[in-house]
Amino acid sequence: QVQLVASGGGLVQPGGSLRLSCAASGSIFRINAMGWYRQAPGKQRSLVAVITSGGSTNYADSVKGRFTISRDNAKNTVYLQMNAMKPEDTAVYSCHAVTTSRTYWGQGTQVTVSS
Repeated sequence: QVQLVASGGGLVQPGGSLRLSCAASGSIFRINAMGWYRQAPGKQRSLVAVITSGGSTNYADSVKGRFTISRDNAKNTVYLQMNAMKPEDTAVYSCHAVTTSRTYWGQGTQVTVSS
């Protein structure tokens, strides 16, 4: 089992920055990749960014150049640094971890970009 605890959401003005954190515990040695999805009202959940155990990263086209995913192995934590934020980034962001057997989800955190 893997437990995920997400934090860092909130309200930010357009052009501003936020950093999300996702701390993993439990059977972390089984994790192959971690990342973030988001779901805006009335829309399907979509991938934002993912980082593999080998350090490879992948981003949604809409966030490339603005968001950066990174990890601190000592803290078993993955971060999503969000810069130059736009109103369309408003969504509930959920952390996930992928193992060979299943995907785990943390609780969602609301991110609102508004003036």
